[in-house]
Amino acid sequence: MSTTRPAVPPVDTAGVPLSILTVHAHPDDEASKGAGTIARYHDEGIHTVLVCCTGGEAGDILNPAVDTPEVRENLFAVRMQELDNAAAAIGYDVVHRLGYHDSGMPDSEHNARPDNFANAPMDEAVERLVRIIRAERPQVVVTYADDRKFYPHPDHIMVHEISLPAFEAAGDPDAFPDAGPPWQPCKLYFTGFSRQRVQALHEEFLRRGEESPYAQWFERELPDVAEQFTTFVDVGDWLHRRREGLLAHRTQVDPDGFWMRLPDDDVRRVFPWEEFVLHRSLVPTGVPDGEVEDDLFAGVRSGAGSAA
Repeated sequence: MSTTRPAVPPVDTAGVPLSILTVHAHPDDEASKGAGTIARYHDEGIHTVLVCCTGGEAGDILNPAVDTPEVRENLFAVRMQELDNAAAAIGYDVVHRLGYHDSGMPDSEHNARPDNFANAPMDEAVERLVRIIRAERPQVVVTYADDRKFYPHPDHIMVHEISLPAFEAAGDPDAFPDAGPPWQPCKLYFTGFSRQRVQALHEEFLRRGEESPYAQWFERELPDVAEQFTTFVDVGDWLHRRREGLLAHRTQVDPDGFWMRLPDDDVRRVFPWEEFVLHRSLVPTGVPDGEVEDDLFAGVRSGAGSAA
C-alpha cells in the first residue's frame, strides 16, 4: 500500500489537525505497544508524538549478538540511537525524552538513584508531561493502565501515575501556568494485550508445532485490563512497521528469538488488531453501548467517527 501522506491532514470537529501522543517508560516500549496503530495514523496524515520517560540504562542486553563491552559501556547512547531508529521506522513525527534515568526493578542499585523516574517529584514529572502535551496539542493520549500485579516495573507504574493528572492539568489554565498555553486532550487510552490476542498468538505457535512464549502468561493471572478493551484498531497492513520498530532495538530484541518467529502474514490472519481501553473521554464517541470502537479518534474526527 502507499505510504504517501495526504497533503491536507485530517482535522477534528473544530478544524484542528489531528494529533496523537503516546507515553512510554523505556526505549522499545513504543515498538511493542501500539506501534502498528501509530504507523497507520502517521500514514493517514495524523501528527504522531512519542514521549519516552527514561533512557533505558538499567535494561539488560537481550540479544547475544550485540552484548559487547563497548555496548555495555555506552548503553544509554546506544539505546537512544535505537529509539530514534525505531521511531523513524514506525512513523513517529516527534520524539520527546522526559529526561529521567531508568529506575530498574525494586531493590536494584538503579532503583535507589535520586535521578531515576520512580523517585522523581510527582509535580515535576507531571509538569514535564503537561508542557509537552500543551506544545503538541494531541486530541488523543495513550498511556498505561495501573498494572502492579502482572508487570510491577516502577517506571511503568510511574507512567500511569503521571499521565492521568497530566491529562487533566493540561487543559487547566491554573495548573502549571509556566508550562505553555492550556490544551485539553479529548480522550485518554490505556494500551496493552487483550486476552484474545494472547490466546490467538499462543494457539498459532502451538499450531506450528513450536513452543509458545505466551504459555508463561497463562501461568500467572493476566491483568484486569486484559478483559476490558473497548477499542480494536486494524493494523494488518502495518505489521511490518511494528516489526521494523522492534528490530531497531538491537539490544532488546533477538531477531531469532521466539517473539519474532511468527511471520506477519500469520499474525495478520489470527489477530490483525491492536487493542486499547478508553479510560476517559470528553466527547461522545458515537459507538453504541456494548460495541467496540475501531478508531481512537472516534467522536473527534471531523465528518466521520471511524477511520474506515
